[in-house]
Amino acid sequence: MAGPCFAKCWRSGALLLLVVAAFWGCKPRRATTPTPGMDAEPGHWVRVLLVDDVGSCTVKFSSSFEVIGESSDLQSEPGRRLFEEPGASTEIALSGGKITVAGRPFEGGHVSIRPEEPHVFKVNGSEYRGTLKVVIDSGAESFDVINYIPLEAYLAGVVGAEMPNYWEPEALKAQTIAARTYCLYIKKRFGGGRAWDLTRTQAHQVYGGVGAESAQIWQAVNQTQGRVLVCKQPDGTEGIFPTYYSSTCGGHTENSKNVFGDSFEPLAGVRCSYCKEVAKPRFYFWPLAQFEAAEVTEKLRQRYPNLKELGQITDITVAEHSDYGGFRRLTKVKLSGSTGRSDFLRAEDLRLTVDPTGRRLRSTMCEITKSGDKWLFSLGRGYGHGVGMCQCGAQAMAREGKKAEEILLHYYPNSRISRVY
Repeated sequence: MAGPCFAKCWRSGALLLLVVAAFWGCKPRRATTPTPGMDAEPGHWVRVLLVDDVGSCTVKFSSSFEVIGESSDLQSEPGRRLFEEPGASTEIALSGGKITVAGRPFEGGHVSIRPEEPHVFKVNGSEYRGTLKVVIDSGAESFDVINYIPLEAYLAGVVGAEMPNYWEPEALKAQTIAARTYCLYIKKRFGGGRAWDLTRTQAHQVYGGVGAESAQIWQAVNQTQGRVLVCKQPDGTEGIFPTYYSSTCGGHTENSKNVFGDSFEPLAGVRCSYCKEVAKPRFYFWPLAQFEAAEVTEKLRQRYPNLKELGQITDITVAEHSDYGGFRRLTKVKLSGSTGRSDFLRAEDLRLTVDPTGRRLRSTMCEITKSGDKWLFSLGRGYGHGVGMCQCGAQAMAREGKKAEEILLHYYPNSRISRVY
């Protein structure tokens, strides 16, 4: 078999390179190509929140970089300053209500940092493309670090973080189109009211920057450039929609209305016979997860202060669910408390409150019971919220020879692919 032999040879070669590098007192360095799209129109850029609510952080640029402060005269100090120390670690901090870069203060509530080609830099050790903006928070006690990056370059850092780069090319292309559409929708829907469009975490889409890139990922991005999914909107017009996706739907995707509250025709939920062929058994059927009852009550009270009126949570029962014949997904639960009061909560909100990582309580396809002073979540199935495209299902469809468009139209029925540029 060629695979194991190739892997063994690769490891041997890598070891030799490390030995040679150690002998010469250096280590192998991956060359970073220039960032494409730096001349793109403003509407084709994305603002990604990399770090928030901090008093300092470390940046490192592979080239000279310019820092521009918020000043009426950008030609005067400290409005604009050029730093010519490529490869050096530079601290950004807040001092006396001003942003300082390498100890040098800048006026105003924000500074822009623009590296030269290849427009690549590191923030707290992670590598990204584009430019940076540092914005002081309203309380003037901390700041946020925002990555301004061309959309296509951003996607190269998302797709490789959301899906293995060795998966089928058509699955990667489907993931890219879904990620592009989701990004533009969130940017349009929420970006206007804040200094950034998306976070770099799974709260939106996982963004791994340069570290998530590969030749296969860039190929998927380039081959689908500008392509998005559109559908009929509530007002009768056609436009983009939030193309949610998750790891493993467990046999049927969920109606977005039951999870996120929005209602789009392509997000009503479809049967999926594919993901079981790709998902690891422990993700398709996950093991018993148990949590201390007192811990569950405390987490719920912290996240939802109005639940304090319930006292201790004494009972959690299913209020609503989606029945798929042989299995079901919980969509709403009733919480009963020691004070005799009760309230309702979306099942997905309960899941991510009890287990914010989502790694133990992997979906709401489960049964909830109480045993002594513990809450038990058993008969678990699937991984993630289950709305939109099932990523493992997309891979299985691609293995069967399905094209990206077929995959997308299966998981987002009554939609179509369009080009925005």
